[in-house]
Amino acid sequence: MSVPQLEDLGDLDGKRVLVRADFNVPLRNGEITDDLRIRAALPTISWLQERGAVVTTCSHLGRPKGEPDPKYSMDPVRARLGELAPGVELLENLRFDPGETANDDAFVKQLIDGQDLYVNDAFGASHRSHASIVGPPRYLRSAAGRLLAKEVEVLLGLRNQPKRPFVAVLGGSKVSDKIGVIEALMDVVDQLVIGGGMCFTFLAAQGNSVGSSLFEADQVDTCRRLLDSGKIQLPSDITALGPGGEIGNPDAGGEVRQAGTSLPDGWMGLDIGPGSAAEFTDVIAEARMVFWNGPMGVFEDPRFAAGTRTVAQAVADCRGFTVVGGGDSAAAVAEFGLADDIDHISTGGGASLELLEQGDLPGLVALRGAPDA
Repeated sequence: MSVPQLEDLGDLDGKRVLVRADFNVPLRNGEITDDLRIRAALPTISWLQERGAVVTTCSHLGRPKGEPDPKYSMDPVRARLGELAPGVELLENLRFDPGETANDDAFVKQLIDGQDLYVNDAFGASHRSHASIVGPPRYLRSAAGRLLAKEVEVLLGLRNQPKRPFVAVLGGSKVSDKIGVIEALMDVVDQLVIGGGMCFTFLAAQGNSVGSSLFEADQVDTCRRLLDSGKIQLPSDITALGPGGEIGNPDAGGEVRQAGTSLPDGWMGLDIGPGSAAEFTDVIAEARMVFWNGPMGVFEDPRFAAGTRTVAQAVADCRGFTVVGGGDSAAAVAEFGLADDIDHISTGGGASLELLEQGDLPGLVALRGAPDA
């Protein structure tokens, strides 16, 4: 898909360039716990600066309610950015103004005031029609930053030019959240491996009892139709928590047990079982291309982390081209120390899924419609 690149911006010497970055970094007690997203923007910022541009960056952070909130101040990000890229300005949190999420034109004009050019390098926000994403290209010559361009190249490569066998591994909580991407992937994958909370609606569609597990009754018919494709592989065993147990609190009681695919009343499936993890590993090992999005269980609780850890290791060990679709999956490979063994880790969970599903994003549409000069 063709979008304007940095090289299309022309002479940059002395030009003021607004860069929409994704600096939505994790914070704990006001301290950045992982600066990956800041470092990910550096190739674009450096390229612009080396050609004489004056760079101003902007981003959202967290979910403030359209008004200033000290908890979501950009100050920690500004300090780290100042260390990594001296001379780059960072505006205050875009979502402190309700005009950002409302795509208000007055806010767009405020953002671009004094700017000559615009660069979108915020892949993780490009599936949203927010002012800072779709607004500036209405007025300024615009381009995709290096990060955004790479994400589009890799993810559309999965969609349009898959190497076979192509295996997708999907987890997470709800079928309804991923039904669009499941249906899109069904057209291109050779096998679709499903774990996480969403597997229980599929298991129910096969006639299994799912106890107290996450379950969407209104999606059973859809799951049954998808299963008819013959491409979907479901868990063959489950790690479950018995009555009285609490997620994240081993001291609360409640037995943890390996079970088959039918669970007794009161039991909650919270991870794929060891047999399933081994079977999924075998499928992944044979793939020439793998896309993984969504954990296999509640991996934040050590009792239910084994499935996600095993799948993460399988993706890391796979000799094919491997892509992790951001979000909790990216957090998992980082936590397990496997990030360096993955070919591409997307910076946007929701954006990566929407691009695979739709083949386009509002942010990309905006860039293609930007003025030429």
